[in-house]
Amino acid sequence: MKLFFSFLLMFFTWTASAQLAEEIEIKKVIDQLFTGMRSSDTALLAGAFAPGAILQTIMQKKDGSTVVRTDEVSAFISSIGKAHKEVYDERISYGNIEIDANLAAVWTPYQFFVGTTFSHCGVNSFQLVKLEGKWKIQYLIDTRRKDGCL
Repeated sequence: MKLFFSFLLMFFTWTASAQLAEEIEIKKVIDQLFTGMRSSDTALLAGAFAPGAILQTIMQKKDGSTVVRTDEVSAFISSIGKAHKEVYDERISYGNIEIDANLAAVWTPYQFFVGTTFSHCGVNSFQLVKLEGKWKIQYLIDTRRKDGCL
């Protein structure tokens, strides 16, 4: 019986350790995206995304209706890479990270600043895929609002 419980404890310890290691790697890729945004580094940005990745934003129109806007990853990277006076600073906190095999889902509430000026807030929902042993962002959808942020 002691052997069984020892084995069980080792199994759960190993599983928790493996999960933590995967979470660290997933966070590195997401952090790479935001470091690339702050530094306008297009190579860092491009390296965070999987081929064929999708970017979407859920927005409220002035008439109150909701729209989902889709952007090309290449256009996003190009716009961030263009010269701009202020740093684009998206400050995130990590919520849930769920992993199953080569799929991960990550929830990150954020506040976005242009330089030191608050712009908007919301939540990012990331879907990542593990390709050739590396986590990459396959899908990113976010919300954007100015109310109820700080």
